[in-house]
Amino acid sequence: MLVTQQPVLRRFWYPVMPLGELDDGPKPFTLLGENIVLWKNTSDEPVALADRCCHRHAQLSRGWVDGDQIVCGYHGWCYDATGACVKIPQTPDRPARGKVAAYHCQARYDYAWVCLDEPLFDIPEFEEAEREGYRMFHEFYEPWSCAGLRIMENSFDNAHFSFVHQNTFGKAEDPVPAKLAIDEVVDGFHMHAIAPVKNPEAQKKALNMDSDETERDMRSRWYLPFGRKLQITYPNGVVHAIVTWATPIDDATSQICQFVYRSDSEADSPAAGIIAFDREVTGEDKFILESTNYDVPLDTASGEELHMPSDKPGLVMRQQLKRLLEAHGEPEARLRSSAVA
Repeated sequence: MLVTQQPVLRRFWYPVMPLGELDDGPKPFTLLGENIVLWKNTSDEPVALADRCCHRHAQLSRGWVDGDQIVCGYHGWCYDATGACVKIPQTPDRPARGKVAAYHCQARYDYAWVCLDEPLFDIPEFEEAEREGYRMFHEFYEPWSCAGLRIMENSFDNAHFSFVHQNTFGKAEDPVPAKLAIDEVVDGFHMHAIAPVKNPEAQKKALNMDSDETERDMRSRWYLPFGRKLQITYPNGVVHAIVTWATPIDDATSQICQFVYRSDSEADSPAAGIIAFDREVTGEDKFILESTNYDVPLDTASGEELHMPSDKPGLVMRQQLKRLLEAHGEPEARLRSSAVA
């Protein structure tokens, strides 16, 4: 599936940029192949427009913010949050004219979220954000050369632990993956699994657990099309909830936005150590995932890729995405097809 050629994917919310990155002026971003500019108005709310001036198509992200308007750095044309040109300095005696596309944009979880078309669903609510005793901190914001669907499948794949993560938490001597249960919902699914894992020195410090092994009680939620929350509960009661979005830049590239909720305190376990361990784990995933092809086939029976029972979460994702396209009258856009003999 080529994400930039599936219009229905423009109807989902994606976190595109930490709000703090907009403090010093407008910033460019590419979402589903669309060049957009993000900026903050005087109410400190994010705004998203097409990143071009309707005069000579210069990037508005090369300009600056003036109150509730963004100013093109080429000739000073000014645009408001609706994308309307409200001022042309060279012709002050004439009404301004012109308009660029404006997109849905909201601040949530310290990110600017953007939807390029009419949203099918709301931005998810994370219960930990409102629960007393939880802290939240950001972990990663970086581009990966990988399709969002590959990243999501990997996030729910218990079979890769013993191989990809054998240097961190995976048990190389026990490659049989933990059993799982899936409950589908209209915009994704819930998954539950309990997996035995290694407890390396970095995790012993982060969890305040001395045992060499532990287990993860994992309650995961997949959000169509490329979002997930993985809530891990450890035997000592510590909850580590990871929110990850693979925001699609283009067909082959995703912006990884990840933040965490923890039930312990900074005094119990400093965020820097938690982030360092998650960074090591995520680096192992990235090394493998960036070697995969980005044109992921949604037809699970096509023969292009072989499957095993533990692939069920990924297969459900593909089936739901296939049904989504069909419901909106869209054929699956493909780059190539190479069936496996």
